[in-house]
Amino acid sequence: MNQTDATGSLPSSPVPHLPTPPNRLTRLLGMALPIVQAPMAGSQGSDLALAVCAAGGLGSLPAATLAPAALQAELKRLQTEARGPYNVNFFCHAPPPFEPAREARWQQLLAPLYDEMQLPMPTGPAVAARAPFTAEVADLLEPFRPPVLSFHFGLPSPALVARLKSWGSKIMSSATTLEEGLWLQEHGADVVIAQGLEAGGHRGMFLSTDLGTQVGTLALVQQLRDQLQVPVVAAGGVADASGVAAARALGADGVQVGTAYLLCPESATLPLHREALCGAGVHETALTNLFTGRPARGVVNRFMRELGGHSVGMCEHAPAFPLATTHMAPLRSHAEAQGSGEFSPLWAGQNAARSAALHARYAQGGMPAGELTRLLATGWG
Repeated sequence: MNQTDATGSLPSSPVPHLPTPPNRLTRLLGMALPIVQAPMAGSQGSDLALAVCAAGGLGSLPAATLAPAALQAELKRLQTEARGPYNVNFFCHAPPPFEPAREARWQQLLAPLYDEMQLPMPTGPAVAARAPFTAEVADLLEPFRPPVLSFHFGLPSPALVARLKSWGSKIMSSATTLEEGLWLQEHGADVVIAQGLEAGGHRGMFLSTDLGTQVGTLALVQQLRDQLQVPVVAAGGVADASGVAAARALGADGVQVGTAYLLCPESATLPLHREALCGAGVHETALTNLFTGRPARGVVNRFMRELGGHSVGMCEHAPAFPLATTHMAPLRSHAEAQGSGEFSPLWAGQNAARSAALHARYAQGGMPAGELTRLLATGWG
């Protein structure tokens, strides 16, 4: 019989911190290991970022959903406690116009579910739950001057990019196609994240809304390395050291990992989300715009099946990002209160089962983020 320790976890052999030869990514950003923890809004705060930084990787803080006071508090903690550089992430979407006809159709589609749960339909126009990066946010950031700033859905205006760089901050952003990678390099990105189709969470696509343009991580890494001069970070489907080794073999300068970190004890992943990541259904993921209005990959659940029509998870009537959240939130809250994740965004990459396997020998809490970071880095050679 296996003997557990005082925490109820199976005994583990901590992965040693092995020296990793520096490359152009680690030199540029100043970290010891070419491992980037993906920023995951709603599932983490500075605890996870600090643990990754302490292990030699680049810890990331998702800031798009944080109110100014909360963001300041997190930045103060990172500035004070981070051992090594850290990354702060923002969205660069354009606030959408209010479309009454589209919202009315959306409410019509959701009405049967509201009736089933005996909930009142929210009144008034939808409210954006995620704010784009603005000059006002830059004002808040300036006293902290984060070492690294990353963006999703493109980049801020050229004037803002120049302002951020004047602080000495390095700029990263996600590309889902070669065209996006070239655009990011031309507009000031110091590092391009190659977000393959396998990746969990929101697609970073910004030059096109056509999902047919999206390609896998390994193909995208090769395309970007052939054409770009800046470092390229592979993201999507990388769940363990073997995935890291594959990305490196194809020319990536580093990897960005998200789903595997969701199961670490330092994350704030909801219990229902953790259960889904470790369940039999984790092999079935799909892109969906139902939860926020933009395509994002998550574990398939009832909401995605029923409203996705012929394409599981996608609906042409969902309000533009991020307005879909307003009328989705009451359904999610009600279901979660009943112990159900059938109406929750269970973000996960296509290789989530591999991530769960890394944590399986820990009876409680999952593999610590520092140990996971060092384990991933063993794939770098």
